Amino acid sequence: MAARQLLRAAPGRRGYSGAGAAEFLHRSIVPTMHYQKSLPRLPVPKLEDTIKRYLNAQKPLLNDDQFRKTEELAHDFEKGIGRELHEQLVAQDNQNKHTSYITGPWFDMYLKAREPVVLNFNAFMSFNPDPKSEYNDQLIRATNMTVSAIRFMKTFRAGYLEPEVFHLNPEKSDTEIFKKIIRFVPSSISWFGAYMVNAYPLDMSQYFRLFNSTRLPKLDKDELYTDEKAKHLLVLRNGNFYVFDVLDRDGNMLEPSEIQAHLKYILSDNSPAPAFPLGYLTSENRDTWALLRKNLLENGNEEALQKVDSAMFCLSLDDFAIKDFVHLSHTMLHGDAANRWYDKSFNLIITKDGTAGINFEHSWGDGVAVLRFQNEVFKDSTKTPAISPQSQPASVDSSRAVQKLDFKLNDALKAGITKAKQKFDATVESLSLNMIQFQEGGKELLKQKKVSPDAVAQLAFQMAFLRQYDQTVATYESCSTAAFKHGRTETIRPASVYTKKCSEAFVKELSKHSTEELQNLIVECSKYHGRLTKEAAMGQGFDRHLFSLRYLALSKGLALPDFYQDQAYARINHNIISTSTLVSSAVQLGGFGPVVSDGFGVGYQVQDDWIGCNVSSYPARNGKEFLQCIYKSLEDIFNVLKGKKIAVDSLWLQEEQNQSKR
Repeated sequence: MAARQLLRAAPGRRGYSGAGAAEFLHRSIVPTMHYQKSLPRLPVPKLEDTIKRYLNAQKPLLNDDQFRKTEELAHDFEKGIGRELHEQLVAQDNQNKHTSYITGPWFDMYLKAREPVVLNFNAFMSFNPDPKSEYNDQLIRATNMTVSAIRFMKTFRAGYLEPEVFHLNPEKSDTEIFKKIIRFVPSSISWFGAYMVNAYPLDMSQYFRLFNSTRLPKLDKDELYTDEKAKHLLVLRNGNFYVFDVLDRDGNMLEPSEIQAHLKYILSDNSPAPAFPLGYLTSENRDTWALLRKNLLENGNEEALQKVDSAMFCLSLDDFAIKDFVHLSHTMLHGDAANRWYDKSFNLIITKDGTAGINFEHSWGDGVAVLRFQNEVFKDSTKTPAISPQSQPASVDSSRAVQKLDFKLNDALKAGITKAKQKFDATVESLSLNMIQFQEGGKELLKQKKVSPDAVAQLAFQMAFLRQYDQTVATYESCSTAAFKHGRTETIRPASVYTKKCSEAFVKELSKHSTEELQNLIVECSKYHGRLTKEAAMGQGFDRHLFSLRYLALSKGLALPDFYQDQAYARINHNIISTSTLVSSAVQLGGFGPVVSDGFGVGYQVQDDWIGCNVSSYPARNGKEFLQCIYKSLEDIFNVLKGKKIAVDSLWLQEEQNQSKR
């Protein structure tokens, strides 16, 4: 521990320039990418297992006739064209051992999507406030977080960042002794050494795209661009673009007091907001944006755009304070497009009162990499801040160091920005964000009752939708497959015959079941959900496999097999309830837009003694009511688990009686 302390600088300490210890977060004993070579490969599931899992997921969504038809199509596919495609996929996978079978198709899926990235793909996570309230000042926090972000980048690039490892037995694997031994095990077999002590290193191939990266709009398919040589930061304020170097010629970080001086200069610049804010273009349809970008380049903006694209990241400084959690969600999920560049790998957003969050583009990577970055930045900027409220900005000429970017706009570009703004404003206007905190229990009580906290949260969503709409619909839960080389995500399908049966018992047939029977139904849901989660994490879901087979058929110019033309296949991929959870002491709140216009986007976290939900929706759905139904469902589940009898939902009974009279 003492050694690690020495590697950091005390707040306000000078001597940052030069490759001193303060340039890095820490120096890991084990090199960052030590395990990467020997990571296991993502398995291609057996076709018969995939079909079986697919049909299990379809069962609660279809009536008997629909299911028979889907079952027949699935078995025909399994015996015929599906078998051929599967064999081709396996052969292709065997020829590409350096990667995973999902990598190419998944990047293509994201980069070929033409919808705007904001609200459709970009997600957000907001930071908890700094525990020391005086540090939650916009300039102080922006400086400290920027310095910590640069430290993270430098630590990663130097190979000093602690490898990302999932420890099942930390007493054995998360120790100095183990690390000293494993560092001498060749990279080609190091994973096996970790596995022996129940530790699972995770894929870190996405991390390099965190910095100096941008998604560039191109017709039909976008491109990911990274320029690791660039030394500058992009800062947006009031719709104006500023850049300044944060690294010197030798790649050493500027003094924090200099970064503070440059940010102070930007915050005090009273240039008016541009009449045609360029940021709106990144909220456009990708083909529309690609054509406008071509126009921008042809109109003499190449150098300015190059600065934007290659910047380390985008720091967005907003000129207002956060009112409440709903306002916070809107700010971090979309904000004012004039002050965002949604195509950057991430925007670090800091508001007037020092509230901070990250909005990240999704094609380059997943939440695992972003969350690690966020955890490290939060820890570093709060435990060993680079500047304090007493720190004075350096006496430097910021007017020379900071460059304000000017863009030359013709009439077509002005019209394009105006149209983008109208579309963006209309979409944002139609988006609702609502949230609840259920305070009557959380992870601790659920573990005591031997049920999975995640399974209970997912069961509550199923129960709520049934209570609100009298339906069971396609539901998506994201699960990371980062335990494998170039793994991305797999889908857990939380809507099952078990959740349907349990939800109906609670919502429609309460009087027919004893408390003990209801408890057993919850336990059944938990066991099945646990199995689905384990399968997904081990690369044994069905979604990515079926997606890859479809992708293969289309890439070979084959007619789309009947299996994929089944309405039931379209329906299960129209995810009305899309969910994702990430729990971290650095994160206050997270969320994303609905993935379909008649859906809910559910960001949730199960803490020790409370459960939080952040729900997004468009006018086709009532998010507020859905959350009330989730609350009621959680209340009922917790009461049953505590052995209490629950009251019959009078509203449901009334509705049932009304239905029978009609």
